[in-house]
Amino acid sequence: MHTDQTAPGSHAMPPLPRFLVAVLPVVAVAVSASLITQPNIPTWYANLLKPGFTPPNWAFPVAWTLLYAMMAYALWRILSLPENRLGRSTAIVAFFVQLILNGMWSFAFFGGKSPLAGLVIIAALIVAILATIRSFWRLDRAAGLLLVPNLAWVAYATLLNGTIWQLNG
Repeated sequence: MHTDQTAPGSHAMPPLPRFLVAVLPVVAVAVSASLITQPNIPTWYANLLKPGFTPPNWAFPVAWTLLYAMMAYALWRILSLPENRLGRSTAIVAFFVQLILNGMWSFAFFGGKSPLAGLVIIAALIVAILATIRSFWRLDRAAGLLLVPNLAWVAYATLLNGTIWQLNG
């Protein structure tokens, strides 16, 4: 609760702006990634050689919907902290860096039809997710934990991406 004795900048972002900042960018990345990915699945992606551990196509939108929801909720938790909380701004920047890299992967892999470019971006994405988890964990352990499934899925996707690149290189 904000009172007159509270130091400037120590209040949390109000609920509606916090919701919009946490959700809209995540939805924008999810939608743009889907728009670039979907048309390439029955064509280019279907014709790639893939390893036996490739999940069925229906698993990807299910996994990503859950992961994006968890990411948005994790950011919402961080945004609910006082604005002057040490490390909060760094954590938010880290989150948006990993979110941008997440979207860039779809544009490189599917849009550019380049498993190699996807592999380069997804390697950077792993580093960015680790940095985000670390910065979130310091502020709110639950927020950090909410990003662990994303790290696990992206690590798996990195193996899949690398194997696809090797098989089709």
